[in-house]
Amino acid sequence: MQKSTLSNVTDVSAWTDKYFSNTKILIEHFGDKQVTYAFFLRRPVLSAIRLAEEWIQTQAAYRSIDITIEKMHKEGEWVGSGEPLMYLSGSFAFIVELETLILQKLGSACIAAYNAYEMCQTLPQVSFLAMDARHCAGTEMAEIMAYGASVGSVAAQQNLGAVGFIGNATDATAHFFGKEKGLGTVPHAFIGYAGSTLKAAQMFHECFPEENLPILADYFGCEITDTLEVCDAFSDLAKQGKISVRLDTHGGRFLEGLDTQKSYQVLERHAPDVMLEYRTKTQLHDLIGMGVSAAALWSMREALDNAGFPKVRIIASSGFSAQKCLSMACAKAPIDIIGTGSFLPERWSETYATADIIAYDNKPMVKVGREFLFKKHAKSVV
Repeated sequence: MQKSTLSNVTDVSAWTDKYFSNTKILIEHFGDKQVTYAFFLRRPVLSAIRLAEEWIQTQAAYRSIDITIEKMHKEGEWVGSGEPLMYLSGSFAFIVELETLILQKLGSACIAAYNAYEMCQTLPQVSFLAMDARHCAGTEMAEIMAYGASVGSVAAQQNLGAVGFIGNATDATAHFFGKEKGLGTVPHAFIGYAGSTLKAAQMFHECFPEENLPILADYFGCEITDTLEVCDAFSDLAKQGKISVRLDTHGGRFLEGLDTQKSYQVLERHAPDVMLEYRTKTQLHDLIGMGVSAAALWSMREALDNAGFPKVRIIASSGFSAQKCLSMACAKAPIDIIGTGSFLPERWSETYATADIIAYDNKPMVKVGREFLFKKHAKSVV
């Protein structure tokens, strides 16, 4: 496994909360103690602490400090609300300045892992592609999010037999998914440059003749027409299953040929039971609304199959959160791959990890109300 770039030594004092730096000065003046910190989140997560662990070890090695990290859960294991993820023991003067940066690397990774697992659990037969990088606040966050998604994916593969995440969009974090390079097709901008969906496909095939041929079908609002035109032009590839059509239809319009009534009719043909239960407004939008709905996906599948192209795969993107995945599962939507960044934490406050000292020189002591952080049994994980 490639080592994380987050493990680089940084100017800890410049980036930590000031009260931690002040505390370091006080401790060094009045005398150091050996302490044990407990790190936890206030909601259920999957354990994804490796990047934080590597960073702590790098800081300790750089300063020749002895520390002990006691992991309480295997990577990808369920962690209950308030349950410690790990215990960190060592010099108070050393660890106190690390807390801010450790917490930055813990919470969001664990939430991303949880969200990715939930998506894979909902659609275990579908392949996922992590397309979160453009939504991240810098490269460090992008690395943390890709790592989190990979942890959730592996857990779903091992526990549920899910296909999970087959890769991601950037070369820098592809190693988390066992790949050497990022995966992807072409952006909408290239379709505009080419002047037509068919021309874009022809240009792509000329430059990448060994690659599977992608169709980004929504640029001109003619998803069905343009997709079939490309499949007809490359019929051999289509019949060999070497063509994929990506649906990314704008949420302000229906896929070509659909409206609300026709969307109901499509689902009636393929998933008649899905509308028999109460559905929220959001669920209805996912099923029969504008954009990439379940009805849109079924409509594209119908068109491909009727034209003699049953092996052409469908890639779906645009807002595929855990909730949207659940709607697609209810409608048995014909999706081969989902491109998503929606495993990113939606409510950032849920990512807030925190820590408390639970022992000073081996004497148990913790802030009143946090007694639940004391070690209950020897559950540490190697």
